Amino acid sequence: MYSVLLVEDDAQIREVIGDYFGRRDKIALEFAEDGNIGLSKILNNSYDLIVLDIMMPGLDGFELCKIIRKKSNVPVVFLTGKVREEDVLYGYELGADDYIVKPFSIAILYSKLLALLERTGSEPVKPKILESGEITIDPEKFEVKLSGEVIDLPPKEYQILKYMLEHPGVAITRKLLLAVAWGDDMYITERVIDNRVKNLRKKLRKEGTRIKTLIGVGYRFD
Repeated sequence: MYSVLLVEDDAQIREVIGDYFGRRDKIALEFAEDGNIGLSKILNNSYDLIVLDIMMPGLDGFELCKIIRKKSNVPVVFLTGKVREEDVLYGYELGADDYIVKPFSIAILYSKLLALLERTGSEPVKPKILESGEITIDPEKFEVKLSGEVIDLPPKEYQILKYMLEHPGVAITRKLLLAVAWGDDMYITERVIDNRVKNLRKKLRKEGTRIKTLIGVGYRFD
């Protein structure tokens, strides 16, 4: 059975699609209610295909697709009410495999996704080991090593560091790091990110100096 993530903020659409897909035996559907939750799920799980709405709270579908394409070739399908030609073209430019406009036929949606899955022969890809300087991250083991020695990181700090290693030299906003590590927890403030990064710098010793503060923006891992 194929694993598909649907990132869609409309509860009625999620319910209707979930009901239809649930009565068939080839696609296991998982949901995310907004872009931030979607990002958290994508970073912590493997999917055979991802379906994205575009206009939704938190990260929008376009931004989410950009992040996905930096780390994966998993098939991406937009499911959206944005019908302008420039939006469709931009979606394909970002690397989408299909662009489906609302309103849509659920039966056709199911058939399109299944055909794409079978054509691409999608299988969960074993996560690769990340290495940068003296830092090594093994996502399968949820393990971080510094100069060959395992260091103990809480899950949130692990997610922040992993995202930084996956995006070296790129400005990363505090808002994005909140989405990466906390997903849909609306009660976490950006100040918490600063404290977590401070802890990371200490634990990484000299490697911690590679985490640069960008005033008014967030951080960059050099």
